Amino acid sequence: MKIFYTLLFMVFSMAVTAQEFVEEPIDRTTQTNTFKLYPNPAYQEVVYITTKHNGVKDVVIYDVFGTIVLQDRITNTLLNISKLAPGVYVLQITENRVTMTRKLVVK
Repeated sequence: MKIFYTLLFMVFSMAVTAQEFVEEPIDRTTQTNTFKLYPNPAYQEVVYITTKHNGVKDVVIYDVFGTIVLQDRITNTLLNISKLAPGVYVLQITENRVTMTRKLVVK
């Protein structure tokens, strides 16, 4: 019986020490409410990006392989995507040291 409790204690202590605590962002709605990308899916050569402050935005677009396919800095809400082939992309925007990401579909 002592062996059973010893084994049970060992398994339990290994399970507890293997736990990793991940801190979630405190306010997840701030990013979603302050960043809009439209139209999405995009049928034309431009998309509009609006943020809470509408300041200077650094835009990086990645393809599905993680390769940078477009990098631009915009001062307004208009982003020219005419160089992008139809497909699915990840759009990363940095404004005032805050980075936001969205999926962009180009048709």
